[in-house]
Amino acid sequence: MKKTFFSIIAVIIFFCMVCIPANADWINLSGAENAPNIAEIHIQDDHVKIELEIFVDDMLTFDRLIPDAFFKGTTIKRPPLADRMRQFSNEDLQILTDNGRKLQAKLKIAEPRLRKERPSPYAGKINPYTLQRIPGPPEDKRVLYAELVYPFTKKPASLTIIPPLDEQYKISKVPIGFMTYHNGVPINDFRYLSGPSKVTLDWADPWYSVFEKKALKRWQRGGVMSFLYIEPYEVRHEILARVKDLTAWIDLGLRGDEFIEADENEPLKKRVGEFFLKHDKVLIDGKPLRPILDRTAFVKYAMTGSTFLVQPERLPINTATVGVIITYLTKGIPQEVTNTWGLWSDRIQKIPADAIDPAGPFPSYVTPDENVLTWKNFLKTYQMPTVAQIELDESLTTMKIPLASVLCLLALVPVALQIRKRRQNAKPVGLHIGLVIFFMAGSALLYPFLKVAVAKPSVMAPKMIDKDAVSVLNSLLKNIYRSFDFREEEDVYDRLATSVSGNLLSEIYLQNRKSLVVTQAGGARARVKEVEILDVDVNHLDDRPLGLLFRATWTAMGSVGHWGHIHIRKNQYEADITVEPVDGAWKITGLELLEEKRIDSYAKPKV
Repeated sequence: MKKTFFSIIAVIIFFCMVCIPANADWINLSGAENAPNIAEIHIQDDHVKIELEIFVDDMLTFDRLIPDAFFKGTTIKRPPLADRMRQFSNEDLQILTDNGRKLQAKLKIAEPRLRKERPSPYAGKINPYTLQRIPGPPEDKRVLYAELVYPFTKKPASLTIIPPLDEQYKISKVPIGFMTYHNGVPINDFRYLSGPSKVTLDWADPWYSVFEKKALKRWQRGGVMSFLYIEPYEVRHEILARVKDLTAWIDLGLRGDEFIEADENEPLKKRVGEFFLKHDKVLIDGKPLRPILDRTAFVKYAMTGSTFLVQPERLPINTATVGVIITYLTKGIPQEVTNTWGLWSDRIQKIPADAIDPAGPFPSYVTPDENVLTWKNFLKTYQMPTVAQIELDESLTTMKIPLASVLCLLALVPVALQIRKRRQNAKPVGLHIGLVIFFMAGSALLYPFLKVAVAKPSVMAPKMIDKDAVSVLNSLLKNIYRSFDFREEEDVYDRLATSVSGNLLSEIYLQNRKSLVVTQAGGARARVKEVEILDVDVNHLDDRPLGLLFRATWTAMGSVGHWGHIHIRKNQYEADITVEPVDGAWKITGLELLEEKRIDSYAKPKV
């Protein structure tokens, strides 16, 4: 009865709530950022602060936090706040130190709000690892916001965080998504706080504070990480390093010990990029190819990956991360790639080192004793992306004349004239009739042989059926996107020329370079993996034999990998495309882009 009354009171109160939502940047495949209840935990030098968002339907689980003002005018008698907080600290949301002492919470704020908006582009999609649908946030945005402080006097070696537990199953009574920060450093991704979770604290360098449960560990597994990408026509070595860990090898040249100032961003990037370029030891099929310093950028840590910092800004040294991309151009897919790592320190004794090829990632690590990462080509069924001319079907432009048969038929003309003349003169024609039979039989027998191809007159050019025309367009579009798999501009132009007439080359080159840029990947261009024609209307041009005009709608989905994560870019286009035969091959001779829009998960909705 009491619980029912609490529910009625809670709902009545929350229908009256008004507040301003805030924004956050976290994204996660687990969907924990969309859990009905959210806890953001901040471990500081002398206290733990928890910012708790309690879903309106789960308020009974945290009823000790509901303000007394909510019950004015009712007959409900509640224990004093001090007593409720003591019970809350011992039975509800508990925090235990390494010596087993339970920290006592103080309630700083408890008020109705709306839940923070946490962007979740994967909500509703299938998690590729669990094959389960990723949950979205509750439709009802009402929460009770509570701010709790758990003070302590001595820095604990570890803390155990325990949610309100179901007595029978020993798991959290309600789903709680949580993030933990130690002195401002994120030490886990958004995950579910499903049971007691112990975190070991490194007070000297909070970056190395870590949860015991593997599922709660941060995706960025170390202060330095190495990624070896093997792709068609290039090999990339990508290094992700925390700036503080670089001090073991590089003089950072910074003015202070806590922050990288905005005006120090570029000089530090240059110094770090040149350092790793000098020390990179990658062999491709046993040979040291020329390394290219492709990109150096500060990388913002995110839940499922990372994004490049676009504008210089003040960065804390404890969390600032710099990414370096070193590229080696290849003629195709190599057979073997090795990377020898030779940078170590007291902290850096084990470096996660992943090799990623078209078949997927192969996680590994290197140590001072085993410091060589080797990738070998076991791609048995992989086919290199190719660009080939779309040749015309000869039947559309030429016709083959059976020369031997024609000669036999021509030979019948004088014989027929002789037969007519002899009949007029009443002379026998038996021999000539035999010749007619001979030449006619010869014409039939020799028909498959000695055929000569001649150009078909334009008035005789047949019209392609729509199915074949769409197939030509599909092949041309795929050719265009595959051309951009090549790295050098000259190579791209050469491949484009197989499918695009000269006047359009520059326009299509620039358009594609721009449209498939992935900002989350630092401006890198996505490699298109899939082209799908959604709708097409085929028209034949009256003034140009075999000329076709398509009103087409299609999508191009591309991806680019950085730091072990895939960034997806999917665009939808609508255009009028003119296709004609040029030098014996189909080519795009005209293109008018009518609409282009992003339709991937990161696309910003139109307002």
